[in-house]
Amino acid sequence: MPRDSLAQQRTDRNAALLDAMVLAASADGKIVPEEMQHLLQRIIERPEFEGVEAEQMSAMVESSVRRLSSARTLEDILHGLKDRLTDHRNRLLAFGLATSVALADEKATREELGVLKSMQKALGLSEEEVSRAFELVQSGASLAEVLGEPLEQLYAETMVLVSAADGKVKPDELQTMLENLAGDPVFKEVSLEAAQKYLRDAIENLTSEGLPQRLTALAQGLNTHLQRTRAFRLAVRVAYASGKPTQQELRVLDLLQATFGLADHEVARITVES
Repeated sequence: MPRDSLAQQRTDRNAALLDAMVLAASADGKIVPEEMQHLLQRIIERPEFEGVEAEQMSAMVESSVRRLSSARTLEDILHGLKDRLTDHRNRLLAFGLATSVALADEKATREELGVLKSMQKALGLSEEEVSRAFELVQSGASLAEVLGEPLEQLYAETMVLVSAADGKVKPDELQTMLENLAGDPVFKEVSLEAAQKYLRDAIENLTSEGLPQRLTALAQGLNTHLQRTRAFRLAVRVAYASGKPTQQELRVLDLLQATFGLADHEVARITVES
């Protein structure tokens, strides 16, 4: 996918995430200082907004306020959010960010709760997901725990990290990854369309969040030894698909080994078997 296309997707997604926060903050007719401070803090903390300069933040918020003010109804706003946030992960993130802003003063007004309920319905979120988001926000935990990514997505991402080690994913590498997804028992229930989506999402995650953040996500999401060895095996297959890994690919394998806490003899065995 062209770099400018990815950049535009990121800009559009970030605008939608910001709209969700501003909508929650202004649900009762005004944005109080605590809510504004909390909103700006979320922008600073979230990797999706990495690179946003301080002077850009005010302009982004003002643009969001104008965008929301020009909408005819709440339903129009929520329908727009759904259309702009095309995957479930980003919809859940938008709701988590909105909840965080609504609870900035440790309590939500009736109007704010009403907006969150309408947002839940519009974005297709379950009661369990919403309860989890409230629980984590109230406890001060990271929103990363709200998102939770499927194992298949994380397995696919280990391959993408290796294939993108030199800065881009080549067509033959993409084909190798799809073949691995189709042939590995882990993905026996995964359709071709789902496999392609996992790879696209993995590339987008890496582009928007960066390698260190995604390694952290992999460490949190793949938390058993079996899951980690399976993920590492897939990464090794991609690295050795062309016969000899590049130095960049070997470096990523080293980072994955350290992230997963795999012993040298395990890595040697997996490399030989793969």
